[in-house]
Amino acid sequence: MPINCWRLTAGVPYVSGNGRVIHRFTSNHVGSVLFSHHQNSAKHIFSVPKFNQSYSSSIIEEQKNLGVASAEPEIFYKELDVAVRAVQMACSLCQRVQDSLISKSKDQVHSKDDSSPVTIADWSVQAAISWLLSESFGRKNVSIVAEEDVKKLSKADASGLLAAVVNTVNECLAEAPRFGFQGPDMALGTSDVLEAISHCNSSGGPTGRFWTLDPVDGTLGFVRGDQYAIALALIEDGEVVLGVLGCPNYPMRKEWLSYHHRCHRIKTRLTPPTSDSWHQGLVTYALKGSGRAWMQPLLHANKKFVWPNSARPVCVSSIDDPALATFCEPVEKANSSHSFTAGLAHTMGLRKQPLRVYSMVKYAAIARGDAEIFMKFARAGYKEKIWDHAAGVVIIQEAGGVVTDAGGHPLDFSKGIYLECLDRGVIASAGAKLHDKIIRAVDASWDSSSL
Repeated sequence: MPINCWRLTAGVPYVSGNGRVIHRFTSNHVGSVLFSHHQNSAKHIFSVPKFNQSYSSSIIEEQKNLGVASAEPEIFYKELDVAVRAVQMACSLCQRVQDSLISKSKDQVHSKDDSSPVTIADWSVQAAISWLLSESFGRKNVSIVAEEDVKKLSKADASGLLAAVVNTVNECLAEAPRFGFQGPDMALGTSDVLEAISHCNSSGGPTGRFWTLDPVDGTLGFVRGDQYAIALALIEDGEVVLGVLGCPNYPMRKEWLSYHHRCHRIKTRLTPPTSDSWHQGLVTYALKGSGRAWMQPLLHANKKFVWPNSARPVCVSSIDDPALATFCEPVEKANSSHSFTAGLAHTMGLRKQPLRVYSMVKYAAIARGDAEIFMKFARAGYKEKIWDHAAGVVIIQEAGGVVTDAGGHPLDFSKGIYLECLDRGVIASAGAKLHDKIIRAVDASWDSSSL
């Protein structure tokens, strides 16, 4: 654990019997995020439609005598609880589909109109999370900006693909009780699944509340058995208020990490698939303004999700010397300039090889101190989408890091589905001192770039 993680060992929220948010001083637990709506009873928990409360009473019994009163805001804990559980479910879905892709065939990989890849997992995760959010908070109260649509699934020759998506969604939702949800009364039909995907049609904007979802970020990594992420964030009045990143191939233990081989190959060579020591995959999350970010392992098969699910705090590295820093950049050259980042690295004195990682796993790597810098400078004409950054930004910020554009301005999530008015690129770093050095290097090098 990085040396500056001490500040994360205090103030873990849980809910007491009278509905007050309490902090438990611990280094390896995060409390329940469910709220009492009865002031005098610990057994009556804030209820949302079809949200299974079977685990909540045991949590409160375990924690009822713990903690110190806190003034930390109580809002968004319910949303975070649902979001973490939904992403945990989505990770389980993706692991099954990826295993099928790796061990059997690639016939589940398709191309969208822009030639980018899409799989059964992309549509299935979007449908499942859309359904879970709608059931938890009421469909009319849920607005979602997401990457996928139903154009390809609705084509006449896509009946087999659509049937596979429907089956995958229902397999996922059948596991809902393990994660604290009440599943559907009967299996979803084709129209139900298409409706759930289509419900993710919000265009975002500066006012109101909406979710943003990238069901499988880093699809190339996904189909190659490498890193990918499920990214879910909640935005209110243009500000990201919570973020959840599911990283199914990112191990809890840093010493198991390798950036040069596919994660499933490492796991197969070094430990049996059933070994608890592997802890393949994690979910990391944060609430804006909490000053804390967390990660927890993915739920093992046949086990029930119970907070805190072995959650532990994460925080950024304390390294501020570029010579000692590790920087991340996208694997794909199509929408980023490796040559410019290489020039910046040389200018700043970065000695380590770049960490090229698919997807928003890069944000998770910085948030937990595995790397110190993420730089992305898109080629002319490419526009960054909000779902590619929202969840990761709030997680890094609450873990103690900094994320801005290359001009030092906060990323603006209030302009719709794109990060409009972005100054050159996106920079994330482990701290303000390091961040300032990067921005000054960009300013000094930009005029000589071809971007």
